[in-house]
Amino acid sequence: MPDRTPVELRPAGASRSPSPSGAVILMLEGVPREDGVHHRMRGISDGYAGGTDDTVTRVLAHALPPLLIAIGIVFQWLTPPELTGTPFFVAAPLVAAPLFARWVPAFFGAVGIVAATLLHAVAGRVTEAAVAHDLATELATIAFATALAVLINGVVARTRGQLATARGVAEAAQRAVLPTPPARIDGLRLAARYDAAQTDTLVGGDLYGALATSYGVRLIVGDVRGKGLGAIEAVSVILGAFWEAADGEPSLSDVANRLENALVREGTRRQDMDTSEGFATCVLVEIPPGHDRVRVLNRGHPEPLLLGAAGTVTALHPGDFSLPLGLADLGAHAAPPDEWPFPPASTLLLYTDGLSESRDASGVFYGPAGSLEGRSFTSPDRLLAALVADVHRHANGERGDDMALLAVTRPPGRTGRKDTLQP
Repeated sequence: MPDRTPVELRPAGASRSPSPSGAVILMLEGVPREDGVHHRMRGISDGYAGGTDDTVTRVLAHALPPLLIAIGIVFQWLTPPELTGTPFFVAAPLVAAPLFARWVPAFFGAVGIVAATLLHAVAGRVTEAAVAHDLATELATIAFATALAVLINGVVARTRGQLATARGVAEAAQRAVLPTPPARIDGLRLAARYDAAQTDTLVGGDLYGALATSYGVRLIVGDVRGKGLGAIEAVSVILGAFWEAADGEPSLSDVANRLENALVREGTRRQDMDTSEGFATCVLVEIPPGHDRVRVLNRGHPEPLLLGAAGTVTALHPGDFSLPLGLADLGAHAAPPDEWPFPPASTLLLYTDGLSESRDASGVFYGPAGSLEGRSFTSPDRLLAALVADVHRHANGERGDDMALLAVTRPPGRTGRKDTLQP
């Protein structure tokens, strides 16, 4: 049986002992450690069980109002006369209020009134004065609950309209801050996914980007420390600096310096920002013309994975650790980029720690390297779809952090432009 153990590949001359800067990184939240904390075994599979659960819940919720009417009829028919099904007739329109159009709770209220009247008539007790008084009280109660349900339905409808408007604005902001990379760039195939931990949250502190330049295809995946609007603003600053620097700077180190300066300027401008939140981990990647190599500059980020055509998985550990962006004042040196072969039909996977730090109910981390070992995918889109589905199932839909994914595949038998520039 072939050995399926994930490969840990290091550049020539790299040391296993963490550098002084690595010791600092270990104290920072979400920063990778050399002992492979971001990788634990978990099988990959397609689909997300939570979607089925949501569908069943919706069906049951929509079936509840008519079920309440039926229970009320049966209850009043089979129980002694002093017991009635009015509580069930009252509950039906109230349950229907947030689930259906406005006429539906009114309909269930009318059905409840008719059912209560007919049940008393069938019992032959409507002509009795005391019973007639009780019936009037029951009908008034059902009518009041129905009017209240219609009012609640209107409030819910207006709230949903406001949320839909806000969501549309958020989607527009997401497209502006975090545009989707092209499916093909300089002969390479790309796919990107942003999966928010919160269902109604579209964009947070994770980021990705891709750009074809004269130095080759340049990529970035990063994670800004912090949450909320401040993190989104930092994302826009980093990506704005990346678009400009990636096209003009001759090396990844120069690009990283530009990003560092932009983030420091942002921290200086925002005087109210906590200094502990003014940094971002990131991976910068350069695939030179020819596409036979990949250069990686890791600034305190989870290491990329190189997926071979035969199902092998190689973790691209940095030869030396560097501090995240925004922490240059600590004085640690910045490591140079590392370089690895990029064979045809292989795929480079970049991700944020929302992927590798997702836990199941027992606290076990999701391990992308072990999960992908021995598998192959026909496109980067299928790879990312499988990862997202499996992480959702692993964490049962309850993740604590967003995740950004970027995959780039070198098609088999395809080469890019000849590498004439030496960064």
